Amino acid sequence: MIAWSTTVLLAVAYAGLNSDVIHAQSASATLSGTVSDEAGAVIPSVNITVLNLSTALQRHATTDDRGSYVIPLLPPGRYNMTAQRSGFTPVEIRNVVLNTGDQLALRIKLKVGEIGASVTIIEDPASVQQSAANGTVINRHFVENLPLNGRSFQSLFELTPGIVLTRATFNEQGQFSVNGQRANANYFMVDGVSANIGVSAGAAPGQSAAGSLPALTALGSTSNLVSIDALEEFRILTSNYAPEFGRTPGAQISIISRSGGNDFHGSVFDYFRNDALDASDWFANSKGLRRPAIRQNDFGGVAGGPLIKDHTFYFFSYEGLRLRQPQIATTEVPSLASRANAPSGTKPFLQAFPIPNGPETHNGLAEFSASYSDPSSLNAASLRIDQVVRSKMVLFGRYNRATSATVQRGSTIVPGFSSQPIVNPVLAQSLNNLSRAELDTDTATLGATISFSPRAVNDLRLNWSRVKGATAFSLDDFGGASTLSPSLLFPAFADGGFQLILRGGINTSLVVGRNADNRQRQLNIVDNFSIGRGAHQLKFGADYRRLFRFMIL
Repeated sequence: MIAWSTTVLLAVAYAGLNSDVIHAQSASATLSGTVSDEAGAVIPSVNITVLNLSTALQRHATTDDRGSYVIPLLPPGRYNMTAQRSGFTPVEIRNVVLNTGDQLALRIKLKVGEIGASVTIIEDPASVQQSAANGTVINRHFVENLPLNGRSFQSLFELTPGIVLTRATFNEQGQFSVNGQRANANYFMVDGVSANIGVSAGAAPGQSAAGSLPALTALGSTSNLVSIDALEEFRILTSNYAPEFGRTPGAQISIISRSGGNDFHGSVFDYFRNDALDASDWFANSKGLRRPAIRQNDFGGVAGGPLIKDHTFYFFSYEGLRLRQPQIATTEVPSLASRANAPSGTKPFLQAFPIPNGPETHNGLAEFSASYSDPSSLNAASLRIDQVVRSKMVLFGRYNRATSATVQRGSTIVPGFSSQPIVNPVLAQSLNNLSRAELDTDTATLGATISFSPRAVNDLRLNWSRVKGATAFSLDDFGGASTLSPSLLFPAFADGGFQLILRGGINTSLVVGRNADNRQRQLNIVDNFSIGRGAHQLKFGADYRRLFRFMIL
């Protein structure tokens, strides 16, 4: 089954400027304000220059007859700012921090001075945040100092007022609710383009059919979008946001990836956990089972720096996860007597269940208890290149590829409906039944910011994304089970492309074959054009998004 959908969002923002500017939210930031003398009179024709401390990017503006200046669509980061005009002492403002979506207003005062007067340096400028939106900004320095379970920044969402974590189910696959909205009403963006490209790994598309869910890993984390070490910052807006965020009524999560700079930097990490450091599980001891293994290795590194100083920069990130989660379970399997008395044509199917190691229960069934570990894996790599062509043109490109998989032994997944665990012991699988879920993500984003003049700037983002969600079931010889020949399960032409369900006891079944192999692709084009006219600031934008879904059942 193939389906596609197309949406186009147009937004226009207008602000009248007396002394400051109110600008629409975006993946970039805006710096504005006024320049006056010591008596409070505005000063026109003041040359304003901002310098990015990481990439040496410069942007320029000139105050109008009202002493106002606006520098829109600036990349988030730290800046130094200078204000100069003949007859006045120059002023340098250091370490101006701009976060994604900021509309920061600085009021600058110049003193009358002689030619060649020394520069006045201001380390802590007084600023006013002009955005009316309610939200929270989390930068990488904050993240680096916090212990995050699973190295995913979802746990930081709770820091924003109005957000409540919700339990993820197949009918409600989102992970948090904002101001009472549904959990699938949140919109994720990475570097200004949509990340709501999640696809179901089950036979039913669920909420992912509308492109309303972010693409997460098979473990439910955000590492496949942006690794923690490749995150520059993210902003969560919960209300009063700009017209360009009209696609969904929930939170607007804007994630900015990290870029390189003029200095080489890098790091490596490995988070380690092992059952050698833990005590044995009580439930395993009560049944005389060995202690199940627990292993966690979350490793990787980042590297960034200049390819051409002041012009070309790179940033590479890799994160890998190898996880084995301990489990202890008891299920029912055919008893030894049932196997011995079964007809010859039925025996292979009864032998496909593990050999019981507990007492008989009823109807020819017996208990089987075991300890084991479910493996999971993740590999996520990204490369970002930034290019400063001139001070009036900045380009960037980012490619990200992430593969993730989980394997569950004896899961309670309902075959043919979803890959989400559902508490239904009637359809629980045998412990030698393996369910493998895969979620793979590929994204490529290109961006160009062009300054036609100090007051006319255009920002263009292009994105192509591809997501795969697949689930398949297989059998192994766990617990002494005998594997079934494919010829007993499928016709020759099927080759495992179909799904077979063998029902055993009240909580035992065997499932073999492919459940689903779904793909979703996205084309997203976002353009923002900002122009200033005297005391007014206008912003025009278009957001074109097309989704292609391929479902193979």
